[in-house]
Amino acid sequence: MRTTLDIDEDVLLAAKEIAKQQGVSIGKALSKLAREALTRQATTTTRNGVPLFPQQPDAEIVTLEIVNQLRDELP
Repeated sequence: MRTTLDIDEDVLLAAKEIAKQQGVSIGKALSKLAREALTRQATTTTRNGVPLFPQQPDAEIVTLEIVNQLRDELP
């Protein structure tokens, strides 16, 4: 679908670079980015009223011991 949008210059440059890397049109790249952002927003979960960050596949699990160690290292 064709439409006219007013896109900030830095966003357009980033979209052009992403489109080039993925071998797709700028419109396709922007659509994909918008869809991903909208999907992430819709799937935000909370615990005790606090929004949780999504877990990354390669993320290390932060244990209470790690938190205590980092706290103890503070000056």
